[in-house]
Amino acid sequence: MKKLLALTLVLVLALGLIPATAEEYTIGVLLSDTSNTFFVTMQTAIEAKAAELGAKTIVLNGANDSAKDVTNMENLLSAGVDIVLYNPVDSDAAAAVAQMAIDKGVQIISLDRGVNGAEVVCHIASDNVYGGRIATEKLIELLGGKGVIAEIQGMAGASAANDRHQGFVEATTAAGDAIEVADSQIGDWDTTKAMGIMENMLTARPDIQAVFCANDNMAIGAVQAAQQAGRADIFIIGFDAEQVALDAIEQGTMYGTIQQQPALMGELGVETAIKFLNGEAVEPFIGAPVALITKETE
Repeated sequence: MKKLLALTLVLVLALGLIPATAEEYTIGVLLSDTSNTFFVTMQTAIEAKAAELGAKTIVLNGANDSAKDVTNMENLLSAGVDIVLYNPVDSDAAAAVAQMAIDKGVQIISLDRGVNGAEVVCHIASDNVYGGRIATEKLIELLGGKGVIAEIQGMAGASAANDRHQGFVEATTAAGDAIEVADSQIGDWDTTKAMGIMENMLTARPDIQAVFCANDNMAIGAVQAAQQAGRADIFIIGFDAEQVALDAIEQGTMYGTIQQQPALMGELGVETAIKFLNGEAVEPFIGAPVALITKETE
């Protein structure tokens, strides 16, 4: 009997049927831009959760350059990671990058931004369409359902930017002809670029009364341009609930922001990765809730 049990144990070990511990896992992490405080928060949470659970991480920065995603993925695969948490620069370009890993048996969990055209294990993100819609609906409400509104979008090709824009379009379309969209331009998530866009918008359309910006960096740029133009009356709502935006809301220079939870997304990413590697079932989509933050709700 003892020999039979020993033989059975040897066979189980040989077949790899005993689950690995988290200490044996290395999680690769590709983030689109670790100079952005949103992704710094996400990275910190990923590293902390992985350390808590005993897994190792290798975190690489895409620096908002989709070509860099390619070399970063190659480096992760060379390092022998077991799975990759991927926040792509460009959701369309990300398909080929993700497929490089999948073809080598390394699966992908996408964070915040989707991977269009490749099959990932799980996508973890905020409901960006909903966030864009409720931000825009609030602006329309502040205008009494009638007026002129504008939008500064995120980076072209990023699924989060596309989804927030979709929410904006849904809200303005539902409002009907009483709401005029004066302009909608791409600001690439950047404060300086958004400031220039807002300056040009106000020159061309000084009747703009409200602006939805797809992140807080751009919202701050819009606030700065409005201040320089002497337009403290413009309602501006951003996205991400960065501290700089919360400060501006408290000061009354910015009306509101959509609060995401980058730390929660990072933690969920690590937990989901370890579950998957342990052979447990995971959901194809995990949503992190969002909410509108204003001076009244802080």
